[in-house]
Amino acid sequence: METSEGTDTTAQGSDRPRGGLFAGRRRAVTTVTAPSPIEESLPRGVRVAGAWSWRLLVIGAVIAVVIFLVIQLRLIVIPLLIAVLIAALLVPFSTFLHRHHWPRWVAIVTAMLTLVVVVGGLFYLAVWQVTREASSLSVQSVAAYHQFRDWLTTGPLGLTPAQIDAYLAQLGKAIQQDTQIFISGALSIGSTLGHVLAGVLLTAFSLIFILIDGKGIWNWIVHIFPRNARAAVDGAGRAGWVTLTSFAKVQILVATIDAIGIGLGALILGLPLVIPITVLVFLGSFIPIVGAVLTGALAVFIALIFKGWVFAVIMLAIVLGVQQLEGHVLQPFIMGTAVKVHPLAVVLVVAAGSLLAGIPGALFAVPLAAVLNVMVQYVSSGVWRSAPPGDPALAQPIPALWVTVPRPSRRAR
Repeated sequence: METSEGTDTTAQGSDRPRGGLFAGRRRAVTTVTAPSPIEESLPRGVRVAGAWSWRLLVIGAVIAVVIFLVIQLRLIVIPLLIAVLIAALLVPFSTFLHRHHWPRWVAIVTAMLTLVVVVGGLFYLAVWQVTREASSLSVQSVAAYHQFRDWLTTGPLGLTPAQIDAYLAQLGKAIQQDTQIFISGALSIGSTLGHVLAGVLLTAFSLIFILIDGKGIWNWIVHIFPRNARAAVDGAGRAGWVTLTSFAKVQILVATIDAIGIGLGALILGLPLVIPITVLVFLGSFIPIVGAVLTGALAVFIALIFKGWVFAVIMLAIVLGVQQLEGHVLQPFIMGTAVKVHPLAVVLVVAAGSLLAGIPGALFAVPLAAVLNVMVQYVSSGVWRSAPPGDPALAQPIPALWVTVPRPSRRAR
């Protein structure tokens, strides 16, 4: 059989070394399997669609299994995710303090105390103002409710009291059904005080261990994978961590700007509950798009009840102005570089997360999507094949997480 130079056949010593540039190298033989008669009878488009279909079914099944496991282990997964998200904020801060000649344990304790003081101070101010103005708020709320009923009966609508009561009952039932998804959800932290306390303790312990030995924990996770895949896993994880830390810092900035803008607007209009509104806007901004809209609507509602519809319209203009600033300036220039997820994808991910997991799902949807997006792009790009490994110990066996007991000597045995 005549063959051209550089063509291999299975009958003519394909593993025989050649001279010149290819001397000493073994050439791989590619065996081509002839398609079956059934495959030949199918159009090429059908074969390609079938190949894609079963692979997509397998991927969907894996995703469904992961979601099922997360739901079953929600009391562990949610505190762990909260700890990772908080660690994305505290690790850079503690590292900054450690680089400036602070002892490591002092830097970690300082970072955790700073978090406790800031969050506790915000909640204390909000609760303090609510309790301070509780009596006047109840009186004003009752008066506003009666004025609204009078307007419904004497105004252009001309409703009867029975119709008003029926509509209010239907509205309350609809709100209860719709908010049940956000209040409970498939991944609710727990229905009892014991579940909540266990989640808080698990979050605290996880956060402490991540701050103390996060690198060691990650190296142990990397060594679980096969040796040939460790470089890709390590690089993808580091890229995802950078994205998560960038998201956390940028989200703090965006939430602060939203809270200051809406809070100053409420203060200028002379609305009550300025501090609670500011705190709610700050916390709600961590859920992109949805949180800011809901907290802004609460500010408009308070303005409508206590100041009238003119102040409510002004407050609505302030909320929309802040939202426009966030949507057209902060999101594209700041959040876009950190998250790298399209705004439409953000809306869909938040909606899917809230339907699947309620408030926790809406909170973790965007950072999880951003981290997975960056990790998949890193692995598919193939950069890890030529990039040097981030940890020289990647080729070593799996390290132990716990202290091993020394073996007794021969004399003792």
